[in-house]
Amino acid sequence: MDCHRAETYVLQELRAHLSPTLYYHGLHHTLDVVQQAQALAEGEGITDPEALALLRTAAHYHDSGFLTTYQGHEAAGCELARRVLPALGYAPAQIELICSLIMATCLPQSPGDSLLAKILCDADLDYLGRPTDFWPISQTLRKELEAHGSVVDDRTWNEGQVKFLSAHHYWTATAAARREEEKQARLAEVRALL
Repeated sequence: MDCHRAETYVLQELRAHLSPTLYYHGLHHTLDVVQQAQALAEGEGITDPEALALLRTAAHYHDSGFLTTYQGHEAAGCELARRVLPALGYAPAQIELICSLIMATCLPQSPGDSLLAKILCDADLDYLGRPTDFWPISQTLRKELEAHGSVVDDRTWNEGQVKFLSAHHYWTATAAARREEEKQARLAEVRALL
C-alpha cells in the first residue's frame, strides 16, 4: 500500500475543495488528528507498521466526506476511501478496517473493542482536554455550525458545551492521562459562564 500517495491525494483534495465555511473541520483539524493519533498510538504501545499505517490513513480520510456533504460525512469519507485506495495498493480488508475506524468517530463515538478506533476517536476530540486551544477551537465549531444553519444564543451554546463535555470520555488510557484533568477544568469554566 502506498500510504504516501494516499495521504498526498486526500490532502490535495482537502486543500483545493473544502468549503471555506468549515472553520472547525478544515484541513488544520485533519492534520491535528493525524498528529494526535500518532502520539496516542505511541503512548498505547502500537508498533506494528501496518496498524500504524492504517491508522494514519484513517486519520487523513476521517473527515474527507466533507468534500461532498455535511451530514453523513463519515460515510462519504468511506466512499472516497473505497474509490481511491484500491488503486494505491490497499487490500479490501485494509480498506474496510480504515472505514470502520472512520465510522467509529460518528457522534456519539462508538469504537467498540478496537484499540485503533479508540485512538482515532480520542485524537478526533483531543482538543477538549487541551488548556491552550480549547476556547478558540470551540469558537470555530460554533462559527461553523452557525454557517450551516445552527444559530444559538450564548446560554444555549454553553449548555450544549456542558452537556457534551459531561458526556464525553476518553477511550484510551493515554488520552485519559494526558487530557482528562484539563477537560474537567474546561467543563468547570463553561459551567461558570452559566
